[in-house]
Amino acid sequence: MGKIIVLASISMDIIARTPTLPQPGETLFGHELHYIPGGKGDNQAVAASRLRDGVVMIGRIGDDGFGHDVKAFLSKENLDLTYLKIDPEAPTGIAIIAVDDNSENAIIVISAANMRVAPEDVADVRIAAGDTVLAPFEVPQEATKALFQRAKAAGATTVINPAPAKPFIEGLQELVDVLIVNETELAIFSGMAVNEITPEALEGPMRQMRVRDDQIIVVTLGSAGVVYLDGDERVYVPGRKVAAVDTTGAGDCFTGSLATALSEGMPLEQAVHFANVAASLSVQKIGASASMPYRADVDAAL
Repeated sequence: MGKIIVLASISMDIIARTPTLPQPGETLFGHELHYIPGGKGDNQAVAASRLRDGVVMIGRIGDDGFGHDVKAFLSKENLDLTYLKIDPEAPTGIAIIAVDDNSENAIIVISAANMRVAPEDVADVRIAAGDTVLAPFEVPQEATKALFQRAKAAGATTVINPAPAKPFIEGLQELVDVLIVNETELAIFSGMAVNEITPEALEGPMRQMRVRDDQIIVVTLGSAGVVYLDGDERVYVPGRKVAAVDTTGAGDCFTGSLATALSEGMPLEQAVHFANVAASLSVQKIGASASMPYRADVDAAL
């Protein structure tokens, strides 16, 4: 079984619990405040590391209080931090998150050191055939492209969650083996309206988004489940209904868990079900990275 290598965006999440999400010009009283490490790549790496050994994180944090706190948290996880750099010229990334009593959220991301991740940061990362290489869109795409080029040359599998959604730089999407989006991102990348959330309605945009015939497109639909396109096969995997407390990081949990399952050789439909279950457990706790479930919990819920 190969390694999982995550090119990670890393931040401190500042989470305020409020009765409702604020409207423009509105001031609300909150009833809880939490400081919890996060960032899409961080969440994905922690999710994978709680499910298996051999997870490597690449990224940058600032030489500041949040950076020190984040590194202390990550050091207690089952992660190889060899390629985690402390950047003396930029602060640690921050996400300011409001979560309402219905578990809906609104997020402001200040990328900071994450946007200084560069191709040279991935130049010495050891990649082998059988590895799984994972990245979000919260770090510069040039670094992701450099890493994925090395991954494909080595015979590794590449997985990307292109969020926040923005155009791919030239040549990057062609390097992706497994592409994970939600329905909003699917509409943006395919250029097609997604007016109905059914497997049949999503198939056209999924085919439009695919740039290689062997590229797997996975569309997450929250509690409704997942639809994926693998070759000519479109498959719907139902979600798992739970009482959600905080949905922040659920998509990252799904992504890290799917990468884990695929790295272990699970068939795709089984891997998607595994990731669905993991994500359903994550939303039952507050926070992103801190809410990622452990392997025993996922196995017990399957």
